[in-house]
Amino acid sequence: MKKKILFIAGESMPFASSGGLGDVIGSLPAALTEASDDCDVRVIMPLYSAITDEYRQKFEYIKYTYINLSWRREYCGIFRYVYKGVTYYFLDNERYFKRFNLYGEFDDGERFAFFCRAALEILPEIDFFPDILHAHDWHAALSVIYLKRCYCYDDRYKDIKAFFTIHNIQYQGIYDFSLLGDIFGLMPSDHGIVEYDGAINLLKGAVVCADQVTTVSPTYSREILSPKFSHGLDSVLNMFSFKLTGILNGIDRDFYNPSKDKELFANFSYRNLEGKQICKSGLQRMLGLPERDVPLIAVISRLVSHKGLDLVMLAGDDILKEDVQLVVLGQGDKSYENYFESLAERYPDKCKALITYNRDLSKKIYSAADIFLMPSRSEPCGLAQMISSRYGAVPVIHETGGLYDSIKDFGCEGGGNGFTFAAYSAYEMLNSVNRAGGLYRFERAKFEDLRKKVMRVDFSWKKSALSYIELYNKF
Repeated sequence: MKKKILFIAGESMPFASSGGLGDVIGSLPAALTEASDDCDVRVIMPLYSAITDEYRQKFEYIKYTYINLSWRREYCGIFRYVYKGVTYYFLDNERYFKRFNLYGEFDDGERFAFFCRAALEILPEIDFFPDILHAHDWHAALSVIYLKRCYCYDDRYKDIKAFFTIHNIQYQGIYDFSLLGDIFGLMPSDHGIVEYDGAINLLKGAVVCADQVTTVSPTYSREILSPKFSHGLDSVLNMFSFKLTGILNGIDRDFYNPSKDKELFANFSYRNLEGKQICKSGLQRMLGLPERDVPLIAVISRLVSHKGLDLVMLAGDDILKEDVQLVVLGQGDKSYENYFESLAERYPDKCKALITYNRDLSKKIYSAADIFLMPSRSEPCGLAQMISSRYGAVPVIHETGGLYDSIKDFGCEGGGNGFTFAAYSAYEMLNSVNRAGGLYRFERAKFEDLRKKVMRVDFSWKKSALSYIELYNKF
């Protein structure tokens, strides 16, 4: 009999995504299906208005029902679509999901309480009661809490095991206790489950209730046990560390494939890198940079503090004193946006700041870059270092979280697949950037060998999917 696994998540590629979580939910279920014939994997997510007609027109309407959430009774339409061999269910409620943004709305607590309650309520409607319910991040945390606190008395639900994955512990779903019954539909007896530091903490409640908690890299699973990385939850995580496991994320190698990617100026592979130079020249022309054979450094990131951009601010002028070019793509905190725009104004022939985010443009930059800078202060997993490797941009990373698990230094025994720095300092970062740039300028043959090596690293989901299957089979 097949192992039935149900993912509950707030986003998924290619339907609606705001970042790494969407990449995971768009790839991992398919990887699990491919890795084992004994897995029946399905996904439930909201039917956002951001989902385009390209997909909506293919969705199959199943039925509608009504969901009770505290004193509310809300409509819920159910749609189905099979993508990469995985059945996705989309839950429709325009009051909650017909929004410009996926997240960041004033009523996110109520929106995702409805989503989590509905995800459990529709199981009889779709005739699918999983062996494993696998919820992702705080948006889906209530599905674990509801399963263990509200549905455990129903014979149809009582044997379902709950997995909860922390993709980024910084975002915890913290709310005032006045919402306990009125918004979340929880009882006073649930107070101790979700209470932390005087408030409702949904992520904490999911950690308490889950049968297994995973993070998106082995190193991150250890880091969050310390106050430095836990954003206040280290005491809870240490209490439940016996059910904590780290499994490194992967990337979709079909979606990120320089030999077939239609968004690039030219295609290439590690066997034939001619197209890589065409991509670099094409980006230089597009951005108005001189078409010079110098190391092109890329930063593609949300412009927020934990991405290590304070180090770049301290070292930006020193980086650009060398014979290099720098392209920055991202948006976020105004202080960082203003800094990179100012840096580009001061070095118009060396630096371009693109204060936006566009997935197609990011691929053009990955394909053009020689060096990819990712100096994150903390990084649960990180996908950008894997994507950059796939496109032949050698990563320069800070040794933290999934960056440490995926990238080893060029100078290590046996050679590595990038350049790393252990101490979180602008000096150490600059030294690693200069080592990478120096290898490009003065030992070009070695740099090209390293480029080919990083392109061959298997960052697919194959190994990780098998690790998840092994973990599922323990329950």
